[in-house]
Amino acid sequence: MDPLFISKEEHPMQQTNTTSDVILIGAGIVSATLATLLKKLEPEWRITIFEKLDSAGQESSNEWNNAGTGHAALCELNYTPEQPDGSLKTSRAVEINEQFQISRQLWAHLVEQGDLQSPEEFIRPLPHISFVYGEEHVEFLRKRFDALDGHPQFEGMEFSEDPERIKEWIPLMMEGRDSDEPIAATKVDHGTDINFGELTRQMLANLEKQDNVDIRYNHSVENVAQRSDGTWEVTVKNLNQESLEEHTASFAFIGAGGGALPLLQKTGIPESRHIGGFPISGEFLVCDNPEVVQKHHSKVYGKEPAGTPPMTVPHLDRRHIEGRDTLLYGPFAGFTPKFLKQGSPLDLFGSVKPSNVLTLLAAGAKNTPLLKYLAQQLTQSKEDRIKELRNFVPNASNDDWNLLVAGQRVQLIEDTEEGGRGALQFGTKLIHAQDRTMAALLGESPGASVSVSIMLEVLNKCFPDHLEAWEPKLKEIIPSYGRSLEDNPELLEMVHDSTSRTLRLTEAVT
Repeated sequence: MDPLFISKEEHPMQQTNTTSDVILIGAGIVSATLATLLKKLEPEWRITIFEKLDSAGQESSNEWNNAGTGHAALCELNYTPEQPDGSLKTSRAVEINEQFQISRQLWAHLVEQGDLQSPEEFIRPLPHISFVYGEEHVEFLRKRFDALDGHPQFEGMEFSEDPERIKEWIPLMMEGRDSDEPIAATKVDHGTDINFGELTRQMLANLEKQDNVDIRYNHSVENVAQRSDGTWEVTVKNLNQESLEEHTASFAFIGAGGGALPLLQKTGIPESRHIGGFPISGEFLVCDNPEVVQKHHSKVYGKEPAGTPPMTVPHLDRRHIEGRDTLLYGPFAGFTPKFLKQGSPLDLFGSVKPSNVLTLLAAGAKNTPLLKYLAQQLTQSKEDRIKELRNFVPNASNDDWNLLVAGQRVQLIEDTEEGGRGALQFGTKLIHAQDRTMAALLGESPGASVSVSIMLEVLNKCFPDHLEAWEPKLKEIIPSYGRSLEDNPELLEMVHDSTSRTLRLTEAVT
């Protein structure tokens, strides 16, 4: 029987003493980050985390389910969109970069405190490169470099249109390339490759050793409802014992990746209305051939194809996973109605409610090009994908690359003043109840990289009465807390250098 229709008669309720201060749903990087911050700020609070699967970081946070980019806008061209007058808007790139610096500060603090071990297991230095071809895109990249050149947050960025210089940066991508084709690239040496699965596992393993923290795997949250006293009652199916449990908390957070939307809808809060989601799965071509892998030592992002959304940006990533080096190229879009990789085929249909059906219909009408793009992607053969790969790696051999189905993402759809009914949203969005007792995170990239900033937003919006007391500790954990790195170049330099040393990003990693 579908878990949505589980009855208490079939699965008897077990009375377990589970009153918590905070309940978090989902054992990914987001919940791990919020739990870590709250434990530092309020050691006596009881925190309970529920995860449907049998271990941490198995969905979007898993190292095979994302590209592992430390998103800092160093190479991602979609963070500097071109305006109608031809100029580039850089504010989003600056914001993303600052948020990533904040994440690095928390991770460095945890390493210094011994809460995280061996930082090279979850973060490694790797150059970030933007690469484009064609006169129009070359001009775009030149303008982007000019707009960011001299900005403290993008110090050290190099630009070149010289094929020989670019060949030094990305030899694999230059082999066999047409010498008459206009090309350009930018390079920043202080980029990073991150194993978010390992980071998540280390954070939760550290929390699990501490008092007043209870992490329950194989526990599927079936319902989330607010009681008359304002607390939250969470009904959970214990998958090991096939029983239902009731748990209560003063504050609940839904950090369940693609599974967050259905759970948010169950809460019934007004903020959950007029919101929908459209699932898109990511697929990558993977190369493990050492002879090929050793020719590429960077993350290279290109320009999305004309008429497609930012999530279609092609990129070739050097990765270090499970002790070996590999290359990933993509993403290619796939479709399944599941909201999680290990979700239910009924997820999409179950998320359609009277309060959001018009929102979803409007989104479909507005995004015909996206639907056509998705349909085209679904009909691609492996040979078609290899042909696209050859835009990046001209000499790519079919035999060296295999297809990998990566993580499931749910694109947020909502009604907004700016975008009207059924606006498709890119990135992540925090939604919280008016009484501040409930919050949920919806959307996708670059959530993992900027998870610390997003969880600081949870603290600001849901715990305003505690902020004054928490501020000294927050400044100890995150030295730039409350200050703008953009406006304080000396502070930026101090933070960047300090976290680089602690996270061992100044050491060569081979």
